[in-house]
Amino acid sequence: MSALLQPGEPRIEVMMPAHLDAVMAIEVTAYAHPWTHGNFADSLRAGYTGRLLVVDDAILGYYVAMKGVDEVHLLNITVAREHQGRGWGARLLAHLAEGSRAQGAQWLWLEVRASNDGAQRLYQREGFRRVGLRKGYYPAAQGRREDAIVMSRPLGPAAATMRP
Repeated sequence: MSALLQPGEPRIEVMMPAHLDAVMAIEVTAYAHPWTHGNFADSLRAGYTGRLLVVDDAILGYYVAMKGVDEVHLLNITVAREHQGRGWGARLLAHLAEGSRAQGAQWLWLEVRASNDGAQRLYQREGFRRVGLRKGYYPAAQGRREDAIVMSRPLGPAAATMRP
């Protein structure tokens, strides 16, 4: 632990393969259709950004994002159920936005389940707006599919004046 951090102070760490068992313990309790260990491992091998929100030695949440030319696509963001509703998701999104902006990205993009009202409200509070719909994007119960709402957020001054 850094001498500058006090016990109980949240920090962002790089997600490493050694963290994936702990990440999976959160993932499988958060979603009916969770990512697999292989999805996370493949993302890290591909060089995607993976970050953890850690307090003391406990992982409270994480995100995985893919950099494009002038945009970053949020692939997965999750806060452990027992830590939801405390602002950790907003903290992870702010970290992603800051890091993306520093890399020259002009936009953040994501998909969210049409049924996930809580996540949609969080994204809207954090500056995302609905820009599209992907029909049948997510797996759902009994072999069905669920639509995804596509959302984006401008990061830079040039992006703020452009429409996605």
